[in-house]
Amino acid sequence: MIQRTKLLGSIAATGKRSLSASSRWAEIRDIAELPHRTSPRYQDSKNGDFLTLQWPSRPQNILLTKKNKTPAITESLIEFAKHIHSEYEPINMIVEHHVAKEVHESLPFPVYTTAAPKDKSMPILHDKVDLVSTLGGDGTILHASALFATTKHVPPIISFSMGTLGFLGQWKFEEYKRAFREAYVSGAEVSHGRPALGDVAAPESAETETSDSQSWSSIRGKLMGSNHRARVLLRNRLKVGIFDANGQRLTDDAGTPSQEHGDVYAMNEVIMHRGANPHLTIIKVLINGHFLTEAVADGMIISTPTGSTAYSLSSGGSIVHPLVSSLLLTPICPRSLSFRPLVLPANAQITLRLSEMNRGKEVEVSVDGVRRNKGLGLGMEVRVSGESVRDRGGVWNGGVPSIVRGAAGSDVGGDDHWVGGLNGLLKYNYPFGEGA
Repeated sequence: MIQRTKLLGSIAATGKRSLSASSRWAEIRDIAELPHRTSPRYQDSKNGDFLTLQWPSRPQNILLTKKNKTPAITESLIEFAKHIHSEYEPINMIVEHHVAKEVHESLPFPVYTTAAPKDKSMPILHDKVDLVSTLGGDGTILHASALFATTKHVPPIISFSMGTLGFLGQWKFEEYKRAFREAYVSGAEVSHGRPALGDVAAPESAETETSDSQSWSSIRGKLMGSNHRARVLLRNRLKVGIFDANGQRLTDDAGTPSQEHGDVYAMNEVIMHRGANPHLTIIKVLINGHFLTEAVADGMIISTPTGSTAYSLSSGGSIVHPLVSSLLLTPICPRSLSFRPLVLPANAQITLRLSEMNRGKEVEVSVDGVRRNKGLGLGMEVRVSGESVRDRGGVWNGGVPSIVRGAAGSDVGGDDHWVGGLNGLLKYNYPFGEGA
């Protein structure tokens, strides 16, 4: 069903649509029309700590996200979308509702979106999106991750660094043809017009028969063999739960429980801070149920290794490589000079409880830079642990799969983007003075 831009909201509300839509307006469609997502497999790499990406069948639904209010990036998204559509058809382009209104008149093919608010549209994105591409800075990557904050199954993400800092972005936009090709055909091989995936079986939910749209045969010339696979850095997330003074779990701001009974996932950090209150906060800190300390500070940060180069770094926390499975506990402007940041195992259970001795009635809580509408009152607590990314059967299932440079089995070497980012972007141990 093709829908006009101006009618997306009213169609959702009334169930009616106009039959007089012109071809110019008939370019935005409902994401519900798309087939169910294709879930990839991740395998251990023979060389190095990265994983490799393996598609059981051809991905069909691509989500494109971009930095807002940046015309140059909007033009780049249009260029990228046209390339994907022309070279890998049939393929379905998904964008957020505000982006669809911005770009649909510049594209000669339909785009898919949802008219529902963010919290209502997230479940359908979880069911439909095969692959994500971000055009922007680190904030755009965090936004894309936040769209999947209530599911363990985050699609692989290709990130083009086009923002202010770009520490997390792996690719330059000029490389978009190679980057997308490596991700899209990762591990694919055509055999008699059907995908041959070695000893990797399709997920149980996949159909036994592969349709023409899922077959690799139509893009045979772009395949690079089953041994040529995209490298994946699996970024660990935090699992965050908020509880009242009686220990009852609270849902999100919209009052809708997530798939993890109210828990959400964070790629960067969780922050409990005093906000506009002029007084220091008093926060009880517990590790695995054992009392650690009572912090008197502006606030506390619990971050992932990925988030160690964000607010935690500004507060004096350690810089941790994203492959180190750990959690960081960092105070914000503590009163005590001996209160130092800690690095803890990823399976540690950290509780931040607002003390009854706190002078203010509540404090603010932010998850990946988004402030929770309702503050935390006295006795309420935030419980945080590292997300489990591998099940007992050894299957990788969780985290944020980030596609990095240098595919396994290719002659293109993979540089250590993290080390390069420390030197080039953060100016790690940068000299100063006349000799700098």
